[in-house]
Amino acid sequence: MRPPPSRTRRGTARASLVAAGALAGGVIFVPTAAADGTEEFRIRDPRITESSGLAVSARHPGVVYTHNDSGGVPQIFALGPDGRTRAVLTVGGAQARDWEAMAVGEDERGRPAIFVADIGDNLGGAWPHVTIYRVPEPRTLRDRTLDATAFKVRYEDGPRNAEAMMINPRTNRVYVISKLFGGKVYEAPANLRTSGYNTLREVADAPAIATGAAFSPDGRTCVIRTYFGASVYEVGADGRPGERIGSVDVPSQEQGEAITYTADGRSVLVSSEGENQPVYRVPLPE
Repeated sequence: MRPPPSRTRRGTARASLVAAGALAGGVIFVPTAAADGTEEFRIRDPRITESSGLAVSARHPGVVYTHNDSGGVPQIFALGPDGRTRAVLTVGGAQARDWEAMAVGEDERGRPAIFVADIGDNLGGAWPHVTIYRVPEPRTLRDRTLDATAFKVRYEDGPRNAEAMMINPRTNRVYVISKLFGGKVYEAPANLRTSGYNTLREVADAPAIATGAAFSPDGRTCVIRTYFGASVYEVGADGRPGERIGSVDVPSQEQGEAITYTADGRSVLVSSEGENQPVYRVPLPE
């Protein structure tokens, strides 16, 4: 077991973040959020070795969901405020080919639901389509199997690798961010369908090498992270990411991939792949 880190860590790649922003064609702002992240909890479950997605529960205060990356059993882990696993939710009827992101949204009846994005494609276009799974968020947390609703997804401009997905809480619309040097934000149809394919259409630019994304609880802003930092965007009246309004230093991590807003919208939580990894809370600009 590796020795535990100090209570805080300083982000170490501001120059890389600036370079990433320049590659994305965005305007670079001086970071206004604190460069230190406080360790919120540590992921101690030995089954969680590649935390690639984070999402705050809509039903259970203090609970955060995460999942592993590729391979293995398709499972969602519900973590309590102390980082210990409260429940393991097996996603019935799903495959864990290359799970990369997750978000909490709603089903067609307005009930809280967990979305998991099987959107990784390390070969850069080898998969003709990818899949987003949706399961109901349970009212009671206990180990159980939840039947998944599967949505097949294609990009309008051809297959690509992606590791970030987010859901606008005002519209329940899904957005996927490609992991390219010229990253793009793709918008899903307003209502996902289970038959045929759902086409993702480019609607905005994104930072290079995006690994995670999330909308704020009120839907007014969103954040897109990379391995080196995160960019904050205002959300337009159309529900899409708009002007880049700031950036956030994130702590140095082994392989930082996931990000989500805290329930109060004042901070973000970030996690990393690897065993026994901390989840950090990083304050956002006022």
